[in-house]
Amino acid sequence: MAQVELILLQRVEKLGQMGDVVKVKPGYARNFLLPGNRAIRANKANLAKFEAQRAQLEALNIKKREEAERLAERVGGLTVAIIRQAGEAGGLYGSVSSRDIADATTAAGLTISRSQVILEQPIKSLGITRVKVSLHPEVTIDVAVNVARSLEEAEKQARGEAVGRAAETDDEPEAEEIPADPYAPDAQPDVP
Repeated sequence: MAQVELILLQRVEKLGQMGDVVKVKPGYARNFLLPGNRAIRANKANLAKFEAQRAQLEALNIKKREEAERLAERVGGLTVAIIRQAGEAGGLYGSVSSRDIADATTAAGLTISRSQVILEQPIKSLGITRVKVSLHPEVTIDVAVNVARSLEEAEKQARGEAVGRAAETDDEPEAEEIPADPYAPDAQPDVP
């Protein structure tokens, strides 16, 4: 299938910068770039229109990037707690998705959409996981996602304490030594 030529209206990771003319597959253009106003079709009319508005678009992009950088400085080191049910070994009965992280981050005071959460794979176990959040195509921050069974467990994890099976093994008393059976067939008699 033939590729489609587009003009990028903003930086797209692994594709190009604003103003670049790129060739992509039709599905990628139709489903991601065009509906998200990240690109327009490359033809003579659109190229002339883009060149006429280039200075305005670049100024707007710089303004949005600066706002995102200020916001990143303000909320740097954000940690959100997500409460989920989990098994004894710490595996979740489901997973934590980008939507869950976006909802928890919004509740913590940083309003983002789930499309801004960059999650390599769903979180399927208890613990603290670092997740990237894209505030702007050129600005990302790290958010610590603390997945726990309860708020108390989340606080323990945040302090670095062991929870679950690791905590149980630390708290168990040492097993007492069992004395040898003096009546066993191979037992040696106590002779002074």
